[in-house]
Amino acid sequence: MALGLPGAIRGCLFDLDGVLTRTAEVHAAAWKEMFDGYLRERARRTGQPFVPFDPVRDYDAYVDGRPREDGTRSFLASRGIELPEGGPGDPPGAETIRGLSARKNEIVLRRIREDGVAAYPGSVRYVRAAARAGLRRAVVSSSANCRAVLAAAGIEDLFEARIDGAVAERDKLRGKPAPDTFLAGARALGLEPPAAAVFEDALAGVAAGRAGGFGFVVGVDRAGQAEALAAHGADVVVKDLADLLAEGRPEP
Repeated sequence: MALGLPGAIRGCLFDLDGVLTRTAEVHAAAWKEMFDGYLRERARRTGQPFVPFDPVRDYDAYVDGRPREDGTRSFLASRGIELPEGGPGDPPGAETIRGLSARKNEIVLRRIREDGVAAYPGSVRYVRAAARAGLRRAVVSSSANCRAVLAAAGIEDLFEARIDGAVAERDKLRGKPAPDTFLAGARALGLEPPAAAVFEDALAGVAAGRAGGFGFVVGVDRAGQAEALAAHGADVVVKDLADLLAEGRPEP
């Protein structure tokens, strides 16, 4: 199994945050800052208790891997909160799905400007090895900031195609756990799903890879959720993509 993948695999579809770059932690912190600010103000107005956003449990269950507005809507629904969708002109922080989502994005961009972006060295090694082996390579991310993050991390040139939040909105692609964006990534590489492998750290992303009928799904366990990744459909779970290059790598 070259690169830890079945022989029929001809291309790789990589999630961005948490798989290629260390931005999953940035996103979790930004979601917490945004939601806690909103929930604290809502509690003050309503007299209900303030229950903060959990950057591990709530992040994994409701927002990780999902398009931004889907994540906002999903988490608020878990708290029994329904808000109007709003419109594209809503200012960041407005009490609408779009307004709160815009506030979250504002926080992410601020944190990226202040702290920069780092790629996982093991992931860079793996992608370079995949390129040398002749495998096609695409990034599939729900983030509308995908290109900027790739450029900031210095790895944009390693990929032949990019399906991100902007593409998903333009082409009306459903977000993960629906397989639409991964299917679009495979098409961009000229591959049928059984010939492509999906690399994901989010439960919703792994579920999307399984739902799309892809030839192999690699779960990347950055947060101690190996069992959950396997339960959602990962064929193999690794701590780092470099594990797939090592002797004695996990077998599916």
